[in-house]
Amino acid sequence: MTSLENTTLTTLASLDTNTVSDALDFMGLPGATYGLRPLWNCPKIVGRASTIQLGPKTGTAPTVHLISPVIASITTGDRILVITGGTEGISCWGDILANAAKMKGICGSVIDGMSRDIEGSESIDYPVYGRGLTMISARNRLVQIASGTPVVVAGVTVYEDDYVIADRCGTVFVPAAKIDEVLALAQRIASRQDGMVQAVRAGQSVEDVMHDKKFEAIRS
Repeated sequence: MTSLENTTLTTLASLDTNTVSDALDFMGLPGATYGLRPLWNCPKIVGRASTIQLGPKTGTAPTVHLISPVIASITTGDRILVITGGTEGISCWGDILANAAKMKGICGSVIDGMSRDIEGSESIDYPVYGRGLTMISARNRLVQIASGTPVVVAGVTVYEDDYVIADRCGTVFVPAAKIDEVLALAQRIASRQDGMVQAVRAGQSVEDVMHDKKFEAIRS
């Protein structure tokens, strides 16, 4: 990871999903999602997307376990596994994968699907964000179809190396080509909102402080 990439991730980590979502709104960009929340009381994660597409298993021949080839190939400490194609009630994450990902220094997993064995991820402090929990295994039900390709996650198209931030409010994806613009705007939004909080605490009318014109002024 270059010093520039490290600075970008540090700046992203200083923000929260609410602020980054607002910046995307101002810019007319997709990226904010609904429903991909922490599956245990895990910390915020930021990083670059390693995309994985899952799908139903149609044959009977044994296959390499889904997601394991991607984990094995990762060599940097800035990756977040972004997994889609899950099926309601069927797990696409578990504690053996979590341990393997932890050993490779992966930042966490975001699943448009479900996890099982969540205590296993929690016990090693491995962050997992997704739609919910189950005990039903993916084995002989789901397979990995592709990796490193564009995937649709909670209605948002995510590309390999896009930026990811996830916290207690949910998950946001930022296109890699727009990260500098989004971060600059998000920092202005954070500064403006901090000022608005201070104004309310100082006794100013919340009606005036939160008027739309105050938010629109962030553009300038």
